[in-house]
Amino acid sequence: QVQFVESGGGLVQPGGSLRLSCAASTSLFKFIAMGWYRQAPGKQRELVARISSGGTTNYGDSVKGRFTISTDNAKSTVDLQMNSLKPEDTGVYYCNGRHIVGVSSYDYWGQGTQVTVSS
Repeated sequence: QVQFVESGGGLVQPGGSLRLSCAASTSLFKFIAMGWYRQAPGKQRELVARISSGGTTNYGDSVKGRFTISTDNAKSTVDLQMNSLKPEDTGVYYCNGRHIVGVSSYDYWGQGTQVTVSS
């Protein structure tokens, strides 16, 4: 049973920083990619940042240059450093891992952590 546990969310003022961390119950090598997604009230879940098993990263357009995703394979953690936060970054942030078996893919999700950017 794969489990992800997110931490690091909270309330921050605009322009501030937060660092989210996702601890996986298994080795990150199990996954073809790890990522962070977010969902704001009334909106669909969207990609924030993703990192492949080969180290390739991609980011949502709205966070490019402000957020950085990283992994620590020894600790089985995936972090998201968020700088210059804006009110529109508010939402529930979810950790995601994608596992491939043959031609099928499986997405695993954490329970989410709330990020609120407000003065």
